[in-house]
Amino acid sequence: MMKKKSISSSKASLVLFLCQMISALDVPLDLSQPPTITQQSPKDYIVDPRENIVIQCEAKGKPPPSFSWTRNGTHFDIDKDAQVTMKPNSGTLVINIMNGGKAEAYEGVYQCTARNERGAAISNNIVIRPSRSPLWTKEKLEPNQVREGDSLVLHCRPPVGLPPPIIFWMDNAFQRLPQSERVSQGLNGDLYFSNVQPEDTREDYICYARFNHTQTIQQKQPISVKVFSTKPVTERQPILLTPTGSTSTKVELRGNVLLLECIAAGLPTPVIRWIKEGGELPANRTFFENFKKTLKIIDVSEADSGNYKCIARNILGSAHHVISVTVKAAPYWITAPRNLVLSPGEDGTLICRANGNPKPNISWLANGVPIAIAPEDPSRKVDGDTIIFSHVQERSSAVYQCNASNEYGYLLANAFVNILAEPPRILTPANKLYQVIADSPALLDCAYFGSPKPEIEWFKGVKGSILRGNEYIFHDNGTLEIPVAQKDSAGTYTCVARNELGKIQNEVQLEVKDPTMIIKQPEYKVIQRYGQVSFECIIKHDSTLLPTVTWLKDNDELPDDERFLIGKDNLTIMNVTDKDDGTYTCIVNTTLDSVSASAVLTVVARPNPPFDLELTGQLERSVELSWIPGDENNSPITNFVIEYEDGLHEPGVWHYQTEVPGTQTTIQLKLSPYVNYSFRVIAVNEIGRSQPSEPSEQYLTKSANPDENPSNVQGIGSEPDNLVITWESLKGFQSNGPGLQYKVSWRQKDVDDEWTSVIVANVSKYIVSGTPTFVPYEIKVQALNDLGYAPEPSEVIGHSGEDLPMVAPGNVQVHVINSTLAKVHWDPVPLKTVRGHLQGYKVYYWKVQSLSRRSKRHVEKKILTFRGNKTFGMLPGLEPYSSYKLNVRVVNGKGEGPASPDKVFKTPEGVPSSPSFLKITNPTLNSLTLEWGLPTHPNGVLTSYILKFQPINNTHELGPLVEIRIPANESSLILKNLNYSTRYKFYFNAQTSVGSGSQITEEAVTIMDEAGILRPAVGAGKGYSETLFATSPVMHTVRPTFYKVQPLYPRIRNVTTAAAETYANISWEYEGPDHVNFYVEYGVAGSKEDWKKEIVNGSRSFFVLKGLTPGTAYKVRVGAEGLSGFRSSEDVFETGPAMASRQVDIATQGWFIGLMCAVALLILILLIVCFIRRNKGGKYPVKEKEDAHADPEIQPMKEDDGTFGEYSDAEDHKPLKKGSRTPSDRTVKKEDSDDSLVDYGEGVNGQFNEDGSFIGQYSGKKEKEPAEGNESSEAPSPVNAMNSFV
Repeated sequence: MMKKKSISSSKASLVLFLCQMISALDVPLDLSQPPTITQQSPKDYIVDPRENIVIQCEAKGKPPPSFSWTRNGTHFDIDKDAQVTMKPNSGTLVINIMNGGKAEAYEGVYQCTARNERGAAISNNIVIRPSRSPLWTKEKLEPNQVREGDSLVLHCRPPVGLPPPIIFWMDNAFQRLPQSERVSQGLNGDLYFSNVQPEDTREDYICYARFNHTQTIQQKQPISVKVFSTKPVTERQPILLTPTGSTSTKVELRGNVLLLECIAAGLPTPVIRWIKEGGELPANRTFFENFKKTLKIIDVSEADSGNYKCIARNILGSAHHVISVTVKAAPYWITAPRNLVLSPGEDGTLICRANGNPKPNISWLANGVPIAIAPEDPSRKVDGDTIIFSHVQERSSAVYQCNASNEYGYLLANAFVNILAEPPRILTPANKLYQVIADSPALLDCAYFGSPKPEIEWFKGVKGSILRGNEYIFHDNGTLEIPVAQKDSAGTYTCVARNELGKIQNEVQLEVKDPTMIIKQPEYKVIQRYGQVSFECIIKHDSTLLPTVTWLKDNDELPDDERFLIGKDNLTIMNVTDKDDGTYTCIVNTTLDSVSASAVLTVVARPNPPFDLELTGQLERSVELSWIPGDENNSPITNFVIEYEDGLHEPGVWHYQTEVPGTQTTIQLKLSPYVNYSFRVIAVNEIGRSQPSEPSEQYLTKSANPDENPSNVQGIGSEPDNLVITWESLKGFQSNGPGLQYKVSWRQKDVDDEWTSVIVANVSKYIVSGTPTFVPYEIKVQALNDLGYAPEPSEVIGHSGEDLPMVAPGNVQVHVINSTLAKVHWDPVPLKTVRGHLQGYKVYYWKVQSLSRRSKRHVEKKILTFRGNKTFGMLPGLEPYSSYKLNVRVVNGKGEGPASPDKVFKTPEGVPSSPSFLKITNPTLNSLTLEWGLPTHPNGVLTSYILKFQPINNTHELGPLVEIRIPANESSLILKNLNYSTRYKFYFNAQTSVGSGSQITEEAVTIMDEAGILRPAVGAGKGYSETLFATSPVMHTVRPTFYKVQPLYPRIRNVTTAAAETYANISWEYEGPDHVNFYVEYGVAGSKEDWKKEIVNGSRSFFVLKGLTPGTAYKVRVGAEGLSGFRSSEDVFETGPAMASRQVDIATQGWFIGLMCAVALLILILLIVCFIRRNKGGKYPVKEKEDAHADPEIQPMKEDDGTFGEYSDAEDHKPLKKGSRTPSDRTVKKEDSDDSLVDYGEGVNGQFNEDGSFIGQYSGKKEKEPAEGNESSEAPSPVNAMNSFV
């Protein structure tokens, strides 16, 4: 919560405005003016007779007034009384009492007159009375003997003092006597007892009277009260002790406090209630005191007159009294006369209006003399409560007194009429600076004086126009009010005052500041005791104002404690305690405004422990426990936990008994015999558990027979010839008495034997020896103590000890269901041979060898357990075409019996797994080479392979399916007569005599022509990478029929790598949905380390792996984010060896670029020459080169001189062909190319920049020169790079 206040608020504005109005009516002291009384003593002036009497009378005027006094209506000549002096330049009298004077001699009515040449002002009649504190009159007080239940009034009757004394009752030890609804003091000082009780008997009821003026206390003699009892005490209905009778009257003056009292006797003590007949008690002004026996109404008015009824009531009846209240009123002002300043010839009025009950009389005086006998003034006319002045002259100046009086008092007011002719003057200082907060009122003063009264005008700015309109308020005292000042209200304001005698102006400055705000207020906090809490108070303020921040706790200063740390914008309390609980207020003050914000801190803690534990209603098996809760520490108690201690069996150990809700403080507890109980209670709230209470008194319950027997009785043999009987022993309090023992009984089941019993001490086990192996027994365990046995226990069945089974299952048979599943049968063993609890049978089986592979391996036995008395089971997960052995054993609680003889069985052939791999290599125009590996699990004798394939067009439609059967001993196949530039999908699987296994699929594309095959980069992976090739339009024009199928995506294929020394460029092809994010995983080939993963930005189809180790083989694969488990097959590449130093790339050197430009220029010139000669029909002398080559259309450049072959005009139109004669294994031999990068001396390092781009790529269209019939797909060497310009 935040409060905001400003010195320019409406309330402050009103106060300031009134002050300014008063000052505006004051005549400057440098001008002539009649006297004005400025200070005087109160009308009823009670003085201390031991001190000097000072009667005040101060006045102002020009010339300064002289003073005189009257006493009891006659002149008081102070010069004739040595004890009386008048202060210099003042009318204040000082009567010297301390040097022999007596205050009583100066009692009387005094009045002061202040006079100068323009008139005389008089003071009120001041009544001087010395205070009195007389002693109590001596009286003989008889002891009060009162019967119990009767009423009693002890009278005080203090001496009459001035002013009246304050009464209170005390005892001899100066301790106030306690008061209540039954015993209370009345307004007259008497002590009233509604009914007396034996405890009221005492001999020191003393009434004291304190006289504040003299600071003395008078004491009445002690009063004795003796209460005697009579049985029975008679109850009484209420009667009123005060006031007496049924009605009374009360007169009170307006503005005073009305006190009405009713005190009643009765038993039981009556309760008082007040009502106003025919109306309601005034809200906000009504209070009840003295246990509602006194009705108090403050600031009464005539509307409070009426009948007030008090009603005293108890269970036997009621009594009432009606007080008729009349509110009278001493005179009070309606319009008091005010000073009047007029210029010669002006008119004016003095008005004196007052009211009262009864209505007051109004009388006028002039210069202290009744106006009827005062000197006449032709300009003056008296009309009741008004004096009218017309065409006044300078001699009309005077002081007039208005007296309003009735029987309850009077009012006297001075008001002067001052005749002056003065030009305007402005009393406000020039260039006064006013500062206000934006959006609050601004009050600009222009205090003025002049006669006649000047007119006031306001202007803004140096040349501003006169201010008018609703946005301004112009007050009669000259003040300009801007109700809501804004930033643009700031500036210079000019006040102009003018009358017929002149004009004057004054400038003031107004600055409007931004309001101070708390932008981050402290917030309500709940903190645990000993924690740390911080309240924030972040402020925003005008930059020209200097704020001060003050923190308060409960509207008072913070405790002087180093735990309270005040920061720039926060208050931190360390190590919070309960005393820190309260409201914290942040107050921000500037010179112009003040804001505050408060927050409550609630300190919570675990509750204090309960106390005053009490045991009541003790019975043999129950007791009632009650307690008083401790302080909940601001967090309500949710429940109470009751714990008990058994001081007899487990002293010092507390056990949980029960718990009750937090609103309950008593509980009936169930008890056990023979327990020495103590109880304690723990309170729980949201913060935690309290400390335990102090233990209650101990309560020992009587002994009794045990109520229950041991639980969890079992009979299990630990050896083949014994029976171990166990049970859970009774706890101490369950024994119900001393001498706890157990009677253990057993007998063999189904045999007509007697019970064998033994009594054992307080243990939990007994062993019976010499028993037959695994025989059932009936068992029971009974508790007993010194007082007798527990109820008869129930019987349980146990068995003596088990032994290993004696025989193995017989007639074990195996039925092979299929190549992976078999069913085994056996005959159950006789139960007697089990010699224990039959738990089931275990089948041990293992693979001896695979029939398709004669190699032996480590034998791993498998075990299947079949629970219960089962005689068959299934053996899943067998390997086809294998030889197995198995045996069966019976199992009991002791272990396994002997194994049955091993049974041999064989599984038939099954279908094989898929071939281990399928690679498609050496694509040509019409053929593909397929290579594959044997199935990992042949599961029999392979009979053949089945290859199916079909073409796929660009819209993913499938063509006719072709099937080929391949002998089992083959591992590769060349498919011929395929369509050029066509994608094929292959399905490949192996077969045994049982059938076909799962298939492996792959896709491949035949090429367009021989030039479409590019050589792989040095260091590229060994795996097959697919490449799309162009096709020749003159071949295979007939297309097969296609069928629409779903597209085979998503998939990533053709992963290729080009590696350098420390980095590698990875590229791939992707088919599938758009907007896929790829990642690249890589690792050292042959390593078991986890794959490293790199995210590819965007949907690019290449990535550069950096930071690789030179000369290392890596594995790599590409995957797509969001496609669960989908990624490409692995590829393997090897980085180049580490180089001692990296060679400079010659293609980027300046000299090389310059050389190439020169060569290009020479070639251009040569071309121009050739073109000119060609147009002339000439031929180049290259006949010997033409004869050296078989292809007449393509002639190579001479390697020795760089000249061109000669062409005839008839051949000029023939296009050049592109050709490629790459070997079928897609490798490039060094000796096959003059253009290999290996020849450059940089090895693999010269192939790529780190971004994967080629170094020295060809620009524009390029023709490649044949090199021994083959072309290189690599970058050109510097030696023949110039050929690229041809």
